[in-house]
Amino acid sequence: MPAGCKGVETSPLKEVYRRLYDAYGPQNWWPGDSAFEVIIGAILTQSAAWSNVEKALYNLKAVSVLSPEGLRDISQDELAVLLRPSGYFNAKAKKLKAFIAHLWESHQGDLQKLFARDTASLREELLSVHGIGEETADDIVLYAAGKPSFVVDAYTRRIVGRLGLARGAATYQAYQRLFHGALPRKASLYNEYHALLVRHGKDVCKKMPLCAGCCLLDVCPTGTDVVKKK
Repeated sequence: MPAGCKGVETSPLKEVYRRLYDAYGPQNWWPGDSAFEVIIGAILTQSAAWSNVEKALYNLKAVSVLSPEGLRDISQDELAVLLRPSGYFNAKAKKLKAFIAHLWESHQGDLQKLFARDTASLREELLSVHGIGEETADDIVLYAAGKPSFVVDAYTRRIVGRLGLARGAATYQAYQRLFHGALPRKASLYNEYHALLVRHGKDVCKKMPLCAGCCLLDVCPTGTDVVKKK
């Protein structure tokens, strides 16, 4: 049984997880050398390909500013130049500065003090910071702080919708409740599940899906229709 699935009652979302895990194996996500780097990457990946985010992170590391102190002390204009590969670099420089200012003003620049808050309070605090929306907040809560809050991104919406499991969900919170209601509140499980959905969305369940041979085909009404029409 896939890691993190023991004790989970049979449910469509549990079955999807089992199949994705069997097909792809553990993903070892999120890429990043530290919790702080994960946070910065989560903000920079907004409207950007990860390959471009990596270039921006490389720029920050090259001048030794990828730290709470470094990003506090660098000017916003200088920071924007370093973030150029990630796109929307002026806006992202402002967002990073807002997060860093909050970290210093509220927690003396100490991530562990921020992470000491319970899951709901941490998420609420992050959402109060300029430039951090629900997906980014959950990226930080789950991947940097290691607390259970399921990340809902475009891949999640697409796959769940095509599987017919959305149940009329339209909002971020509604999609998140589907996972929180079906799975144990375990950060390791949420981490692996979200990473597997991203992998599947990039490799198979694309905007134009590659349904033939998909590990979810026989439980996916959308994929079944696509294959029948070919």
